[in-house]
Amino acid sequence: MGTSNKKRVILIVIDGFGVSLTEQGNAISSARTPTFDFLEEHFPFGVLKASGISVGLSWHEAGNSEVGHMTMGIGRITYQYLPRIINAIRDGSFFTNPQFVRAVDHVKKNNSTLHLVGLLGTGAVHSYIDHLYALLDLARKKEISDKVVLHIFTDGKDSLPDDGAKLVSALQERLTETKTGIIASITGRFYAMDRDFNWDRTEAAYRALVEGKGEQLDNPVKYLETSYAKGFEDHSIKPGVVYGKDNKPVALIKDGDSVIFFNYREDRERQLGKAIALPDLVPFKTTKFKNLCFVSMTQYEDVFKDIAAFPPPVIANCLSEVLSANGVAQLHLAETEKYAHVTYFFNGTIEKPFTGEDRILVPSPEAVSYHEVPEMSTPEIANKLFHALEEGKYQFLLVNLANCDMVGHTGDFEATIKAVESVDEAIKKILDVVLADEYTTLIITADHGKAERMIDPHSGERLTEHSTNDVPVFVVNKAYEREVADVERFRAKRESIGLLSDIAPTVLDLFGITIPKEMTGRSLLEDLGLQNVWRKTQE
Repeated sequence: MGTSNKKRVILIVIDGFGVSLTEQGNAISSARTPTFDFLEEHFPFGVLKASGISVGLSWHEAGNSEVGHMTMGIGRITYQYLPRIINAIRDGSFFTNPQFVRAVDHVKKNNSTLHLVGLLGTGAVHSYIDHLYALLDLARKKEISDKVVLHIFTDGKDSLPDDGAKLVSALQERLTETKTGIIASITGRFYAMDRDFNWDRTEAAYRALVEGKGEQLDNPVKYLETSYAKGFEDHSIKPGVVYGKDNKPVALIKDGDSVIFFNYREDRERQLGKAIALPDLVPFKTTKFKNLCFVSMTQYEDVFKDIAAFPPPVIANCLSEVLSANGVAQLHLAETEKYAHVTYFFNGTIEKPFTGEDRILVPSPEAVSYHEVPEMSTPEIANKLFHALEEGKYQFLLVNLANCDMVGHTGDFEATIKAVESVDEAIKKILDVVLADEYTTLIITADHGKAERMIDPHSGERLTEHSTNDVPVFVVNKAYEREVADVERFRAKRESIGLLSDIAPTVLDLFGITIPKEMTGRSLLEDLGLQNVWRKTQE
């Protein structure tokens, strides 16, 4: 079944753009946003649940970009990796996972070393401390406690900027108590978890793990504290290698070893993972290990398919697939920081584009910290979208605006205000096109909260992690324009009308395409009072 080629739906996802009635520390309410003010005053809108069990995460856990985009794109709630892995630990299947058993047996057979590599933080966005503890428990049960080393990445984005020293100290206490494992290196995620093809950063992390090149240290906690005193925060900690009394690294990855990457989120482990496990796929000189056993917690990319402990679920009939089957031409547009989210994640962890799906990648600016360029690539993305609308080739256009989230993670309140204002300007550019065409509908939403919660209102502490707040949803078409009373606007921000999984069914409803049975979400048009209005415009 096809659809009228006159209809167009634009879905703009503003990353890290939640809803909060609290004014203090709220970069969104503090910003000048005439476009959003106009939308609230003239179009119906609501808020959606974007965290916890509503997106397949644990209760009260903040949402994230990966989960948010996937839930929107597949139109259903699926258990994400975090609760899946936690459940595996609880039911015991984690400890018999064939990939983990393979890694441990390899160490025992070769009398070698098990390297546990990943992020230590409190955000539960990329990794979870209980997963690391379970791997340490597995090593102890398999009697290789003295053959375990840890390579730790510090966070500072989804955790507080200087939480690392406290977390590493607690980890060291546990290692000492259980007599299992030692820390061999410390590296900030800026280097170890780059996803923007800044291969020089990845190479710096790689050299520390494999060659022992980096800052020399003997005490990880003191190294972090000294780095803080020099102005570094956890995310930007330079690769540091722990040296022993013999003035040599305590442990490096070598032939015959096993390596387990314990981050479960895929996008930020691809580059370093490839450098170690698939060295022919990276653009810098690497060591080609002999007899190395590599395991990734999840399938970071298709090339990791056979070495992932927890492969992705098979998802049929995501939004992009259904649109493709109905002959709807699509454009997926984002800057580098969020490109994987509008492609791989939105399409249900499918890498390859569907028929009729085009993709545009706009490079993210090269900056140590995005507070230096708070608009990031938002203006260029708006221009690309504007020209695509003028061209008229596409019926469904998916766009991510990354800067509210990425700048928000820096903790810079004023810079985040500027990020919000740049998004408002970008929306205005597109809104003019939408309101001039009766067949074009614009949906604006977000994947999770962040910019609306930059400062703890009680302690005054700077916050860099995501929030659990709901996110807005606007459905804009010239036919929907009306005056919205203040009391209605206030109520709309307090009472959620649905979930992120309702976005895909809403898009299909706008196109008049049957919602597949696999999608458990529902169209939001009726909740927004638009069902009858929309039907009349189609007569």
